[in-house]
Amino acid sequence: MENAAFLPVAFEVIQLAGALLVLFVAVISGKGTKVWAPIAGLTFLASAGAGILQWREVAEGSGGFFFSTPELVIMRSPMVVMDGLSAFAAVVLGLVGFVALLGSWDLVGQLGKRSAEFVALSLLAVAGLHMMTVTPNLVVIFIGLETASISFYVLAGFIRGSRKSDESALKYFLLGSLASAMFLYGVALTFAATGSLTIYGANSIRNFFSLTIITEPGILLVGLALMFVGLFFKVSAAPFHQWAPDVYQGAPSGAVGLMAAGVKIAGFAALSRIFIGGFVSQIDTWMPIVAVIAAVSMIVGTTMALVQKDLKRLLAYSGVAHSGYLLAAMVGGIDGVPAMWFYVSTYAFMIVGAFTIVSVVCGPTSSSAPIDSFKGLARRSPEMGWLLAIIMFGMSGMPFFAGFVGKVFAFVVAGEAGYLWLVVIGTLTTVIGFAFYLRVVSAIFSSGGEDDDEIDPSLSARFAIVISAVVTVLFGIVPWPLLDVVREALPL
Repeated sequence: MENAAFLPVAFEVIQLAGALLVLFVAVISGKGTKVWAPIAGLTFLASAGAGILQWREVAEGSGGFFFSTPELVIMRSPMVVMDGLSAFAAVVLGLVGFVALLGSWDLVGQLGKRSAEFVALSLLAVAGLHMMTVTPNLVVIFIGLETASISFYVLAGFIRGSRKSDESALKYFLLGSLASAMFLYGVALTFAATGSLTIYGANSIRNFFSLTIITEPGILLVGLALMFVGLFFKVSAAPFHQWAPDVYQGAPSGAVGLMAAGVKIAGFAALSRIFIGGFVSQIDTWMPIVAVIAAVSMIVGTTMALVQKDLKRLLAYSGVAHSGYLLAAMVGGIDGVPAMWFYVSTYAFMIVGAFTIVSVVCGPTSSSAPIDSFKGLARRSPEMGWLLAIIMFGMSGMPFFAGFVGKVFAFVVAGEAGYLWLVVIGTLTTVIGFAFYLRVVSAIFSSGGEDDDEIDPSLSARFAIVISAVVTVLFGIVPWPLLDVVREALPL
């Protein structure tokens, strides 16, 4: 208990210390990645360990390993809160960051003297992502959002001399800055309407709604809408997804995995913290909007993915559809948070594994990944071919894979909340989505292909892909351990 005041921010402290240590050791030693590589990996694992300690501290409040009520926390302040949501986010971000680092190590090896900068930016990005989940203060959420966003802007354009990489970074920066500005303006309007920037506490937003009857909610509604737009952009929900295909395609393949997975984890955690935690009394106002955005995301993401010929763009549009499925879980309110966590945590490993295979097949600095380049992959590298097929099956929602369990869980929650029409749309888009996922699988096992060279992935890339595939299969066949955990990963 005496360490409780430090423990809620241990993740951020560890990530920052790791980033600084990587840069310091790289400059002092001058001997390349072999010296500081273990520091980077251990930083992510130590951060995940901090999340486990946070979880155990919270569990002690109810006398068991899992806490039975979201009111039981060790630390709650206007700036930092330690609960099931922040603790679980720490574990998932730490582990996903570690797997993404393994998957990007081929890119790190090609960056030469700039490799330490790439890894340090990755560590800082993940620190910013977790900051979004651990704070109930809207301004601090914005600071975490910008810490991660600025890091990702740089990572997207990290390949010098690549026009597509520069273009993707510029688009991401311009559109991301606009979204961040809209979120911040929404925070300002929310403060004007409620007189508070904090979700919990005596003078909090939640307490404001319990004590006040709002007769003219115009400013508040505009503020909520702008905050929604800012976060919807970050998780690439339609129609705020325009940046994702170009950024995913133009950014180096080795960097996209963390970018795609981390933003969804933190973005949906922040959406849960703000709207389910702080604006739950206004749920009848904002929930229909979320349901509509979910439906639009499913339809647009699935429709656009059908016509893509580049796997990176296909994964970007499928990510839009996956945001729709995650929002379908969110329409269930507090009951939908466990479904959201199961879905986003398993999806994060799948998308990291997919982009790692893209990096292996097309090169870690590649700005394109034509589906035709994956033809005959099962012959050129049976291991990579089968692992990519497993990940595609998982993303499609095929039974006995984690994606299937996640979608069923999300649809059940949405149906119980009264949004049966959303469940129908989700089911139809899932069935239609099989077409583009199976198109990739068909290319993998086809006999054609312009390149017959064998593919021999590095040990780090192989390890990352295997972990992703294991998560996809394991939690599809035996989902109950993770389901038991996510049922306690709730916001206050």
